[in-house]
Amino acid sequence: MKAINLTNVQEAGENTQLPAGGYVCKITNVEDVVDKEYLLVEYDIAEGPFKDYYKKLEERANFWGGTMYKSYKEKALPMLKRFCSAVTKSNGGYIFDAGAQNADEKTLKDKFIGLVLVEEEYLKNNGEIGSRLKVDYETEVEKIRKGDFKVKPKKLLPDDQRPKISDSQFVNVPNGEEEEVPFN
Repeated sequence: MKAINLTNVQEAGENTQLPAGGYVCKITNVEDVVDKEYLLVEYDIAEGPFKDYYKKLEERANFWGGTMYKSYKEKALPMLKRFCSAVTKSNGGYIFDAGAQNADEKTLKDKFIGLVLVEEEYLKNNGEIGSRLKVDYETEVEKIRKGDFKVKPKKLLPDDQRPKISDSQFVNVPNGEEEEVPFN
């Protein structure tokens, strides 16, 4: 190994995973994706032990994980209205009226919102099952602070989407139990 000077390098801290739950969040950026009819909303945790979670994640891994999509297609309008209502109720005196002629999504930046995050499984590109957080619903900040929200259990992949375990992935071991092969 070549000589490396670690004198002025800050040691990495623990990578604490953000758990499912309710969070007071701050909207950090909003982009209107007109051709797809949605707002790309970026947010970060604004209070508590996970404050600035996504900012720290980006600094560490060059990845911003706090994103949600708010469609304004006809069938998604009830969810957009819930989002607008949550932002309005969480920011005294501010009103975001998506139906206004001159609605400016950029005014959402730096506004607070309550978000309930749930964990869900997904199929990775390599065929393995991964787990991620996604926004289940938006609510007013005071409900999050009071604990007035429900977190759904982890959403599992349906059986027909789960990877199949083949017999070739197991070997017999002396005690008669099967054990997964660490390599193929």
